[in-house]
Amino acid sequence: MKISYVTIGNALDIHNWSGLEYYIAKALEDHVGEVNYIGNLTIKKKLGLRQKQVLYRLIGQRYDAVRTPFFARQCSQQVKSLLKPDTDIIFSPGSVATALLETSKPKVIYSDATFAGLLNFYIYDFCSDTIKKGHYLEQRALESASLAIYSSDYAAQSALQNYKVDAGKIKVVPFGANIKHNFSFADIKAIVRSRSRKECNLLFLGVDWERKGGELAVKVAGKLNKLGIKTNLHVVGIKNLPVKDLPNFVLNHGFISKSTKEGEVKIQNLMAQCHFLLLPTKAEAYGLVFCEANSFALPSITTNVGGIPTIIKNGINGRMFDLSDTEEVYGNYIASAFSNPKEYEQLAFSSYNEYKTRLNWQVAGESISRLLKEI
Repeated sequence: MKISYVTIGNALDIHNWSGLEYYIAKALEDHVGEVNYIGNLTIKKKLGLRQKQVLYRLIGQRYDAVRTPFFARQCSQQVKSLLKPDTDIIFSPGSVATALLETSKPKVIYSDATFAGLLNFYIYDFCSDTIKKGHYLEQRALESASLAIYSSDYAAQSALQNYKVDAGKIKVVPFGANIKHNFSFADIKAIVRSRSRKECNLLFLGVDWERKGGELAVKVAGKLNKLGIKTNLHVVGIKNLPVKDLPNFVLNHGFISKSTKEGEVKIQNLMAQCHFLLLPTKAEAYGLVFCEANSFALPSITTNVGGIPTIIKNGINGRMFDLSDTEEVYGNYIASAFSNPKEYEQLAFSSYNEYKTRLNWQVAGESISRLLKEI
């Protein structure tokens, strides 16, 4: 197949959207066919849109100029002018860029959330104008798409519950881990068995301390220390932690960029060293970091929210807790798993197995290829 891959920005920039646009494109190249990149769309903002942004900001609300028919029409005009005549499918990792594109070619979107799924979950400050136009564009995108693929059951259900759409065109294909390594099972065994049995190392990996549950993560590590298990909490992603009196068991590594070889190695070493990824997040559309952790046989301790249940299976590759659960509940579970080496090893190995069988881009690419052939 010949795919026109449509993005607003540069899909080859691995920094965009946690690298997802890049890895999705590579999965298409590896498993579907030739990819023609259509991106870096040059959008002109009207003066009125800028004025609206400023006015709404003054009252503590956000006006999103991207989620407007004006913006979407400009995208569609540019995409239409750049489409090759022999294009088989127009594929976009999002809904806005092709929402208003009129074409006889089948359109496919692949995303981690609908607009409705972001409201009052990820985003709380959109103004009524943006909410109205955002819903309109999402509805148009779903109506005109031949296929809408989502990374989680949460996102797929959001599409079905909030928009008028044929259920037959809604599919779920989990994103793969955006990480580069090819460990054998022997390598994984060595990694797991090299982890300390004398002290527990927890990894908090995220740039949003509040949303990712940083305060609770510190309390969990503190609870484990009180239970008599020497515990370190390694924090990655935040340069200056918003904590006045940082406990000595919290080790802040600051922001580490995966785009550099040095940064990539540092993060991989921490994933290999730590016993659990601890992210008691309050909102998560998907959670690529859980897939990446599993690739290092690192079980994830997290919450049952958003798209996470598509990734984490309790007792298989981690454990999800309710948002109301306290550090005692988390701590008791981690203490039990850490104190039983055989139980922990089994959890670590099955975490790696989930990565190998479900949570990688080869599996995702093969699934997407099958779906595209059915259009």
